[in-house]
Amino acid sequence: MTIECNKDDADRCIEIAQNALSAGNIEKAERFLLKAERLYPTTRAKELLSRLRAAGNAGAASKRSPPNSPSAEDVRRRKSPSDQPPQREYTQEQLEAVRRIKTKCKDYYEILGVSKEATDSDIKKSYKKLALQLHPDKNHAPGAAEAFKAIGNAAAILTDPEKRKQYDLRGEEPAHSPHHHQTYYARGFESDLTAEELFNMFFGATAFSGGGPTVYSRRRAREPEPRDSHTSLVQLLPVAVLVLLSMMSGFFISEPVFSLTANSKYPVPRETVNLKVPYYVKENFHTDYQGSVRRLEMAIEEEYIVGLRHACQRERNYRDSMTWKARNFGDTRQYQEAQKLRTPSCEKLQNLQR
Repeated sequence: MTIECNKDDADRCIEIAQNALSAGNIEKAERFLLKAERLYPTTRAKELLSRLRAAGNAGAASKRSPPNSPSAEDVRRRKSPSDQPPQREYTQEQLEAVRRIKTKCKDYYEILGVSKEATDSDIKKSYKKLALQLHPDKNHAPGAAEAFKAIGNAAAILTDPEKRKQYDLRGEEPAHSPHHHQTYYARGFESDLTAEELFNMFFGATAFSGGGPTVYSRRRAREPEPRDSHTSLVQLLPVAVLVLLSMMSGFFISEPVFSLTANSKYPVPRETVNLKVPYYVKENFHTDYQGSVRRLEMAIEEEYIVGLRHACQRERNYRDSMTWKARNFGDTRQYQEAQKLRTPSCEKLQNLQR
């Protein structure tokens, strides 16, 4: 009677196992088949158990990756377009302006679209036009930031007489990196100012206020790498020697003979014979100075003229920037005031050259 009861229980366990297997629950099916074998061993239970174990690997793989779970590709397809970052629009004209600078220009003159005989005024005028066209807050074409930096470097180098002269001389040498376009047209010359700082000098910091994040910030120095203390001392030794030599040289270098401005050290006024340039000397000048006064006055006049040229350039730059700003904002009153700005250093320079 007990054996018959066990047989009925074993049959029920097999039925439960079959139902579990149909539902995909392999673990439950195996558990009830083993129980059926313990209650009443049958060929049917053994065959099902063998088939179940043979398909065990496939079942485990099925458990790791359920048939209904979405793949990574499905997830990517289902991802809504709103999840993607918005693409900023730009015109074909803006893209062509960027491409011209990045691929077609071989020097700073071509970047600004001016000739090698261009004046400072021509260079600044061209820079202002291109800066408004290429500023990354206005031009969202790929590479606009690099193009904006390139025109800033070009304007800064070509409006500096000494750097422009060196740049032109370097242009006669063969290019060191013909495959690197930026290195080719830059020739190793870059501005000490960032592109954004130069832009703000011409237009003011609020030229594109609210137009988006500014891409250029002031350059930050690299963080120093940790160094061995002994190595640092050895590297500092030459610097210490130079500092010591410079301090010692102060004892042997005499003070200047003259000054272009009156002060307590140079209270005695004098005037050059040729250009009538005023200068000042010490009280003991007549007794202590043993050199040629004529040569001294030639040096004084040269220094005076160089100073006037620099001051004249600054005055013109300021007047040009105020004029451009007034035009840009359509301010007639400000434009008229800018036109009336005097350039006293330039006037003095013209009078000397007559």
